[in-house]
Amino acid sequence: MTLANTPRSYGGVTKTFHWLTALLILSVLPLGWFASELSEQIRDPAYTATDADVARAALVFSLHKTIGVSIFFVALLRILWALTQKKPGLLNAENRLEATAAEIAHWLLYGSLVLVPLTGWIDHAAHSGFAPILWPFGQSLPFVPKSDAVSYVAGGLHVILMWVLVGSLAAHIGGALKHFVIDRDFTLQRMLPGCGEGPQPPASHHGLLPAVLALAIWIFALGSGAATGMLTPPEGTPQATKLAEVASDWQVENGTLAITVQQMGKPIEGSFADWTAAITFDDPAAPGPAGTVDVQIAIGSLTLGSVTSQAMGTDFFDAEKFPTAAFSGKIEKTADGYIATGPLSLKGATVDISLPFSLTLDGDSATMKGSTTLDRMAFGIGSNMANESSLGFNVKVDVDLTATRDH
Repeated sequence: MTLANTPRSYGGVTKTFHWLTALLILSVLPLGWFASELSEQIRDPAYTATDADVARAALVFSLHKTIGVSIFFVALLRILWALTQKKPGLLNAENRLEATAAEIAHWLLYGSLVLVPLTGWIDHAAHSGFAPILWPFGQSLPFVPKSDAVSYVAGGLHVILMWVLVGSLAAHIGGALKHFVIDRDFTLQRMLPGCGEGPQPPASHHGLLPAVLALAIWIFALGSGAATGMLTPPEGTPQATKLAEVASDWQVENGTLAITVQQMGKPIEGSFADWTAAITFDDPAAPGPAGTVDVQIAIGSLTLGSVTSQAMGTDFFDAEKFPTAAFSGKIEKTADGYIATGPLSLKGATVDISLPFSLTLDGDSATMKGSTTLDRMAFGIGSNMANESSLGFNVKVDVDLTATRDH
């Protein structure tokens, strides 16, 4: 068997690419289905997920993603090799309908083998979440921002194109079996290791029609998916409560209240969109009392990457039962900065915390940056996950705001 193709059979390199691709596809598809089922189970509010559940789902997703990226690179190499080779002619070239259908399936397969893993990779790179690709080259992609919207659209494209891949794969397998069982020709054997070259194919004509029809199928699939909302990002998690405005000596002009959690050893960043702060503050000349701050937080306004909906569940923030969190602190000036200390009430638990912060004053304008670390277990958040290998105990809280004095 030669490495290169001949007019009557495929060479060793092409056969290796073909069967390696088949093995990878037949591995990645069931892994993807199983991973999705595990994810749905974990996200179900009625199900109490354990460390073992999260670890199992993460492993299956990681295997799915890693094999998917492998398919992407194998497909590129396969296409590059195919461009250097003469493809053996169709043994049923005289049957124009079947020949056209076979070429359409090949166009769909080649395109899908690149587009399906690529869209899955973009989805992975765009969101913060667990289940890394199992390789040492990082998890990001150039020009792909961390964006829930980008992740959602790429994920929708991944699913739509995956069904095109499954359909074209079924057509390809069905056609090969027809050639072997019904037509009894040498089409299937030409791709099997160790088989001879087979008969000389009849003259055939390769036009653009199969490629155009394959493109039409992709457009139809994408249009159908878009019509059903698969490519339209949701407007966001509905807030459990809407906070009212508060009276304050200092009005917050803009700011962020962000958290960072560690899931499967990877940081996931999120922020609350709705929170208020009632601040009294007068900068003392020497260290000592400086004012008070009362913060209200709408838990339902949290976005936390791919695990936002899970974070709202009863095992975690339980946003339906505990829609708000509150912090009531006393502000003091220290020798090297400022600190706010007081009770934080969250998910029915109250714990005293300290928030050191820096403060820059410019007349009636103030810029504040602070950070502290909370223990989620102290608030009963994810108490069923008592192993940090799945979800870290420490949650970093970052506050960054600009406020002006209200005269």
